[in-house]
Amino acid sequence: MTAREASELLAAARAAAQAASELLRDARPEDVRAKGNPRDLVTEWDLRSEEVIRRVLAERTPGIAVLGEEAGEGDGPGEGQGNEPTRQRWLVDPLDGTVNFAHGLPIWAVSIACEDAGQIAAGVVAAPQLGWWFEASRGGGARDGGGAPLRVSSIARLDHALLTTGFPYDRATRPDNNFAEWAHLQRRAGACRRLGAASLDLCLVARGWMDGYWEKHLKPWDVAAGALIVTEAGGIVTDWTGGRFDIEEGAVVATNGAIHEELVAELGRVPP
Repeated sequence: MTAREASELLAAARAAAQAASELLRDARPEDVRAKGNPRDLVTEWDLRSEEVIRRVLAERTPGIAVLGEEAGEGDGPGEGQGNEPTRQRWLVDPLDGTVNFAHGLPIWAVSIACEDAGQIAAGVVAAPQLGWWFEASRGGGARDGGGAPLRVSSIARLDHALLTTGFPYDRATRPDNNFAEWAHLQRRAGACRRLGAASLDLCLVARGWMDGYWEKHLKPWDVAAGALIVTEAGGIVTDWTGGRFDIEEGAVVATNGAIHEELVAELGRVPP
């Protein structure tokens, strides 16, 4: 993919995120429902936001499939011939951090990314009620809403680092729930936080406000845009072993680079 093509995809993501942000900026939840698990919530605004995003993306990039958290995959060819994966698809979380949103806490975001031949080509994460905006295109750098470049922090020691993470919705029953890692890193890192929106966790690493992030059991729409933004801001994104990051695997470690090996090593010391 050329830089121009990536830039055009970024423009489409930007337009869709702006439309969703305008819809959601002053929204207040009324109809809040659980999606099978009482901790996994959806509101009418999640659904309305995804509808708006799909409409804008269909207008700007007709024929590219959209995989959204609420409505699944549609609005595009979906699969190539035989077992060949989709060449391009949009990955959309119309309202990441619904639990925060449902409680009136403004730490939530709209996340939109375009995957091209297995790589993320463009991504936008917007937090409308906080006035935060993060975007990137592959090879084109990462920027905030004012166009200023994003750069990761320079913290070089884990015991000086501010980390962020999250926990799965089924944490009460899932043995692999990140509790042990949380307790371990509370002792090893400078400090740990839990904000409740994976896309924003990643972008805060890109912005240099956080030094590292780790989490498991995520979906592609949770991490696609944010992972690209971290990488384009000079950070490193891998799986939990320090290997290649795969959005389908749902396990991510993202850092400023300087603490990456140390964070991965500490995660590896936690018994399964």
